[in-house]
Amino acid sequence: MLARTDLRGTDVTLSQLRRALPRGGTDINSVLPVVTPVVEAIAEHGASAALDYTEQFDKVRPASVRVPAAVIAQARADLDPAVVAALEEAIRRARKVHADQRRQTSVTQVAPGGTVAEKWIPVRRVGLYVPGGNAVYPSSVVMNVVPAQEAGVGSLVVASPAQADFGGWPHPTILAACALLGVEEVWAVGGAQGVALLAYGGTDTDGAELDPVDLITGPGNIYVTAAKRLVRSVVGIDSEAGPTEIAILADDSADPAMIAADLISQAEHDVLAASVLVTESAALADAVDEAVAERAATTKHSERVLTALGGPQSGIVLVDDLEAGLRVVDAYAAEHLEIQTRDAQAVADRVTSAGAIFVGAYSPVSLGDYCAGSNHVLPTSGSARYSSGLSVQTFLRGVHIIDYDRDALADVADAVVTLANAEDLPAHGEAVTARFGGTA
Repeated sequence: MLARTDLRGTDVTLSQLRRALPRGGTDINSVLPVVTPVVEAIAEHGASAALDYTEQFDKVRPASVRVPAAVIAQARADLDPAVVAALEEAIRRARKVHADQRRQTSVTQVAPGGTVAEKWIPVRRVGLYVPGGNAVYPSSVVMNVVPAQEAGVGSLVVASPAQADFGGWPHPTILAACALLGVEEVWAVGGAQGVALLAYGGTDTDGAELDPVDLITGPGNIYVTAAKRLVRSVVGIDSEAGPTEIAILADDSADPAMIAADLISQAEHDVLAASVLVTESAALADAVDEAVAERAATTKHSERVLTALGGPQSGIVLVDDLEAGLRVVDAYAAEHLEIQTRDAQAVADRVTSAGAIFVGAYSPVSLGDYCAGSNHVLPTSGSARYSSGLSVQTFLRGVHIIDYDRDALADVADAVVTLANAEDLPAHGEAVTARFGGTA
C-alpha cells in the first residue's frame, strides 16, 4: 500500500535525490492572506481581538485569556493518578538530560591583559505553544517547559487553544501538566491569534497586563506556523515546523512488524504526516507493506493513518546497499530517524542529518515522544540539515565580554589601524589611536 521509489542501479546527484524522495510539506504562503489580518488586528487591539478570533475559530470565548489558578489546580487534582505518575517520570527523565546541556561561562586569554569571555544569558520571557487539534499534548508541555526552566528562563507562559468542551479553558490534561511543572501562567488562546498575542501582549478582561514574550517555541498547524513567520521580526521563534515525519533505515535483519508499527505511529498524528522506509531488502519492503496494511486497518485512527500513508509524503525507498541508504537518509534529513540494521549503533554514528536518531529495535520514536529524556520538538521538512531540535541552548544567548587593558590594546593597535584603513574606515582606527594621544 506504500508507494515505492526504486533507486537501485541509479547514480543520482544530490539535487536529483532530494527531488526523488517522498516529501509532502505545506505551503505557508497559501495561508498568509488569512493569517496576516489576524496578526495585524492583535498587534493593534491586543487581547480583545484575540478573544474575538478565538470565539470565531474555536467556537468559545473564555472569560479571560489567563487561566485562573484555581482552574489549573483543579485540573491537577482531577487527573488520573496513572497519568500523573507517567508525566512525573517523563519530567524526571527530561530534566536529567536537559540539565546536562547547560553551558558555563568560558574565558579565553587572547593576549596578556586581553580576554574574551562568553557568557550564556537566558531569554527573559518565553511563550511556549502547546497545540490542540487531533490529540491532547501534555508531552509538548514537558518538552517546551523543561529546557526553558533548565536554561534559567525567569518568566514563561504556556498558550494552548481554548476548548468549548472545557468551559473555554485549555484541555485539563494540559493544565495539569503545567501544574506538575510549576507553570503558573497559562493562556487560553491558540492558533494564529495565540502566537500574535504572545508576540504583542495586551490587556486581559480584568485589566491585568499580558506581557509580550521575547521568544516563541512549540509546534502547531499551518496557521500557527504562518503566524510565527509573521512575528519573527518582533520576537524570536524556534522554527517553522511542518508535519511530523519518520524515516527508518533498515536491512533484512529488521522485524517488519516493528517497522510497520512505527510507520503507523507517526501517521496517526496527521493526514499530512510522513512515514518513509529506506531499505536494500525488497523482501523486507514486501513484508512491511503487508504488515502495514493489516495493522492500519484495525488501528483506532485508521482513516487518518491510511490517508497519511497513502499520501505523496510517505513510501518505501529501495536502494542498492547500506551506503546508498545512508546517502538517502542524509538527503532526506528526517525529523525522526530510526536505524534498524545490524550493528545499528555504528550505522547511526555515520548519519549526519536527522532531528533525532533512534538506535536499534528497542528505541522507537514513541519512546522519544514521551519518556526517553530527549526532546521531541525537532526540525522537520529537511531542516535537520542545518538546524537542531529544542534544547536548553534554544533559550540561551551567548554574549561575548571583551576586556583589554592599555598594554594589550597597544600591542594590537597597529593591526586594528591597518585593517580599518584597508576597509576605508579610518575613524575605526582613530578610535584606537585616540587612546594613546594620537599614536599607538
